[in-house]
Amino acid sequence: MQTVIRSNAQEVIISPEHPTVIIGERINPTGKKRLAQALADKDMERVRRLALSQVADGAAVLDVNVGAAGIDEVELLPMAVRAVMEATDVPLCLDSANAEALRAGLEAYEGKALINSVNGEEASLARVLPLAQEYGAAVIGLCMDDDGIPSTIEGRVAVAQKIVERAASFGIPAEDVVIDCLAMSVCTDAAAGRVTLEAIRAVRETLGVNMTLGASNVSFGLPDREAINETFIAMAMQNGMNAPIVNPTQARKGILIADLLLGLDEYAMRYVGYVRSQRK
Repeated sequence: MQTVIRSNAQEVIISPEHPTVIIGERINPTGKKRLAQALADKDMERVRRLALSQVADGAAVLDVNVGAAGIDEVELLPMAVRAVMEATDVPLCLDSANAEALRAGLEAYEGKALINSVNGEEASLARVLPLAQEYGAAVIGLCMDDDGIPSTIEGRVAVAQKIVERAASFGIPAEDVVIDCLAMSVCTDAAAGRVTLEAIRAVRETLGVNMTLGASNVSFGLPDREAINETFIAMAMQNGMNAPIVNPTQARKGILIADLLLGLDEYAMRYVGYVRSQRK
């Protein structure tokens, strides 16, 4: 199954038969005071720099999120989208819980976007899926619903299936739904990592859809988070996740190694090319 997203100059294919697609997460003001202030000042230079640096570090898609206190997302999301399109030509993932901001961002975008995100809550389905249909976008589906995040594998599969089926009712094919089984902290629940990993495998086997993951939550509250995240991403890839939302500077090497070991890097060309580039 292939999920295809496009800019006005590039096409990216997310598929089990293709190398893992890195979605760069860094254009997000959460926990980034300087970026939040730049957005509040409507200064897009930091956004452009983050776009360029992530692409240089291996991101094939860029997530664009401007949500922060005091920021008008309806105004700022399309501004950020245009700034990133000026800086680079990779496809974009538009990230907002505000439907009007998503609409404004989709209006500004040139290509087939990925929307981040919809979930199984009735209000979310009603808010986001019509936008995906109208603008021909693909969408990330989060495995949570009106009852919260299911604690069981079966519960997350059921939410994923609901999202895929509801998307189909809007004419959105399964290949345009990328499921996120949601990482939770193993610091507070020892089984959380295993449940997510097994849910990823179950969703892939049941629905065949492509999979994303924001992996960093798994290490919340623990030391050496980068090492935990890197290991978890590799394990998720083994179970079928193929488009993680990560900081490419930190995650690229581990993803390339996992791709190599999973047979997705013929003659090790991508890994060797990366290693050589780091020695220059």
